[in-house]
Amino acid sequence: MTMVTDQQISDLVQLFYGRAREHAELGPVFNGVVDDWDHHLQIVQNFWSHVLLGTDTYKGHPYPVHTSMPIPIQRQHFDAWLELFREAAHQTLPTEAAEKAIARAEHMATSFKAGLFPFDR
Repeated sequence: MTMVTDQQISDLVQLFYGRAREHAELGPVFNGVVDDWDHHLQIVQNFWSHVLLGTDTYKGHPYPVHTSMPIPIQRQHFDAWLELFREAAHQTLPTEAAEKAIARAEHMATSFKAGLFPFDR
């Protein structure tokens, strides 16, 4: 796989969240639950470093965090999230790394939707 750098992962996270915070549907969700953006961005960067570089910097479990949010996540939020994520990945990562990140994001979205909306089939 084409090597990806920590800087590229940081660029991905910064670009994605910069856009997500301004997005009509996603902005209210993210801005309503994230109090410390620096801390949140570091956690997300650690997650993608773990996925793309195999680092051991991320120790969390994203599913419980997202299912216990005070602002409910809706099915359409995942579609908007994926659209923004795909764009940011293609703009910041080498092609092979972008495809790996997108595949992981799509898998996460599918899993989260199955868990959050089990009867919406």
